[in-house]
Amino acid sequence: MSFSSLPTEIQSLLFLAFLVIYLVTLMGNSLIILVTLADPMLHSPMYFFLRNLSFLEIGFNLVIVPKMLGTLLARDTTISFLGCATQMYFFFFFGVAECFLLATMAYDRYVAICSPLHYPVVMNQRTRVKLAAASWFPGFPVATVQATWLFSFPFCGTNKVNHFFCDSPPVLRLVCADTALFEIYAIVGTILVVMIPCLLILCSYTRIAAAILKISSAKGKRKAFSTCSSHLLVVSLFYVSLSLTYFRPKSNNSPESKKLLSLSYTVVTPMLNPIIYSLRNNEVKNALRRTIHKALALRNSIP
Repeated sequence: MSFSSLPTEIQSLLFLAFLVIYLVTLMGNSLIILVTLADPMLHSPMYFFLRNLSFLEIGFNLVIVPKMLGTLLARDTTISFLGCATQMYFFFFFGVAECFLLATMAYDRYVAICSPLHYPVVMNQRTRVKLAAASWFPGFPVATVQATWLFSFPFCGTNKVNHFFCDSPPVLRLVCADTALFEIYAIVGTILVVMIPCLLILCSYTRIAAAILKISSAKGKRKAFSTCSSHLLVVSLFYVSLSLTYFRPKSNNSPESKKLLSLSYTVVTPMLNPIIYSLRNNEVKNALRRTIHKALALRNSIP
């Protein structure tokens, strides 16, 4: 149903707003990937994981936003049964992967700040590839079980999904069978997928905070904090919006409020991530300048 209950004028404004956000998200995250690959100064583990995050955010956006834009522009709110299942599968896959990738990035910052001398040895090429693979892998079994189980139920009655994408709760309302066991699995699975990475992030930042407090100079403290401030802000945005969406009491969880909260982590946060890492990180800003200067110099050298 997306935003079909809103007046046509409002839907047109939403289309323009989401189109701009979508294009900024694609360009911003693509730019992060290209710059961190092209600039040798950004070939450290931190930027390796940042590339993974940018790639993930592009995938997350491609799963949800194009269909939402089509719905707003053409007023066509239909989606096939297979299309709905596929969208849900990849939504879970990218969502779970992002939770674990953010935890991996927190561990990377912990090693960099708490064991700087051992950092190049601990976070070598082989280790970082393994950590990235371990972050992406949990999305496969979670998405496979959740999407396959839910779409194996019989559906009857209304076929209206009251959301702007095929999320589990609104689709589950269309099932005409006993879903108690599935709901228990979904609740437990969501808590584990969200809480395990969250606890790992909290443990990493507790150690980081303790290490920063031991630094005697104010300049040293600022430098150490600046290396993880961007990641901490991204984590806060993602987990706050995710928690408000899935862990609110049902009595306070109307479909319209859930749509607004879902927009924050499915549409807005992927756009903000490259902006945060670009504006709050001098290395990325300097690399962007170098890349632009090289591109301009190459263009001027062509007769």
